[in-house]
Amino acid sequence: MGSAPASSAPAAAPQGARDLLLDTAGAIMRESDQVDLSLSELAARSGLNSALVKYYFGNKAGLLKALIEREWVEIVRSVEALMAKDADPETKLRIHMAGVVDNFFHHPYVHRLLLRLIRESEDAEGQRLADAYLKPLLDAYQRLIGEGVAAGVFRAVDPLLFYFTVIGAADRFFSAGPVLRHCGGPDVLDEAWRDRYRQHLNEFVAASILVPR
Repeated sequence: MGSAPASSAPAAAPQGARDLLLDTAGAIMRESDQVDLSLSELAARSGLNSALVKYYFGNKAGLLKALIEREWVEIVRSVEALMAKDADPETKLRIHMAGVVDNFFHHPYVHRLLLRLIRESEDAEGQRLADAYLKPLLDAYQRLIGEGVAAGVFRAVDPLLFYFTVIGAADRFFSAGPVLRHCGGPDVLDEAWRDRYRQHLNEFVAASILVPR
């Protein structure tokens, strides 16, 4: 879970500095539509000494890994809680679609950053990240689709392809904010556009997998 702190903290490290660094890093990437950041901007925006990055995370790569691990732990937990619900497969699917859109609205960088870390890591670390954060979602999709097929409400689709169809669609939409206005879209992806896209993706995905009634 991120890099271990050094033996002693820089002088006057404020309480909550670690979380503030992670929160600020996420805000910078959300606003800039990037999956990287400069330590100087992080220090300026957070009001903290950039030396704290080395103390808490080892380096910038450690900070990015800690950020993605924090965000993906919550994603995995929410999907596991959904799968444990006593609900029919279509209801679970629609709840999940809404959750996917909400997550990308608040953290549009989360999937791209994870894929970047996997690509840039050594094989063993890349596999660890995939096993910890991608595999639980793929397993959940396999179970959900299996439940739907068994109930006669879903078509049999490949869970891996379904995952990248769903996540890829949301990822592309919420990473396109700065250019949507050139295509006749909004200047800012606000709550109203989030709600429109949530309904669109929900209906679009459901129509693609539901067995026609």
